[in-house]
Amino acid sequence: MYYTIYMNNMRNHLIIGASSGIGRALSAQLVAENHSVYGTFNKNAAPQGITAQHLDVTTGFFDTDFLPDVLDGFTYCPGAIELKPFNRLDRKELHSDIHLQVIAAVEILQSILPRLKKSENPSIVFFSTVAVQAGFNYHSQVAISKGAIEGLTRSLAAEFAPKIRVNAIAPSLTDTPLAAQLLSSEKKREINADRHPLKRIGSAEDIAETAAFLLSEKSSWMSGQIIHVDGGMSSIKA
Repeated sequence: MYYTIYMNNMRNHLIIGASSGIGRALSAQLVAENHSVYGTFNKNAAPQGITAQHLDVTTGFFDTDFLPDVLDGFTYCPGAIELKPFNRLDRKELHSDIHLQVIAAVEILQSILPRLKKSENPSIVFFSTVAVQAGFNYHSQVAISKGAIEGLTRSLAAEFAPKIRVNAIAPSLTDTPLAAQLLSSEKKREINADRHPLKRIGSAEDIAETAAFLLSEKSSWMSGQIIHVDGGMSSIKA
């Protein structure tokens, strides 16, 4: 009886961007929980324990042949952090950013939607940023893309209810390769940690824990939510 229950809790997850940062941490956690993880990688090698396929999301082509017929979870991790004054925004860079963080997510989700619909309790997780709601200098480009993701999250949660749950996580600065330039010295790390009420930089594992929860049946009564995992940045004035 225990074996049957245990096996029924195993789920098939697709993680786009499974080879770095939060995606890698999430892959490791789901594999440790004995879920089946299907992931994509681009510049970094795929982590062990997953079924992986190379993908550059900017090409507009995603081969779904390596995926199972049923998907229980979909997480889209690719992102960028381009910080600059508004008057220096470049049209080409802005279009590229929106393609990476929004359009590719939409296109891939469209291609796998039939597989998600076959699951008993499917869940989708996107990533936003604390900067969308808090408002920071020089964050206009990333806020444009991630603001679109927040709108998409709520819209799809309404459209897909009650079958598919859709939520997003809005982190603050997290210690991942994506943020390496912002944390390239001990002084920068100290300054950025001190900006947060909890006085530390978030880890990829901090965010992955929340993503794993949203993908699981433990969050089965949650949809359309933007979850702030940001060291208190968005709500506490310390």
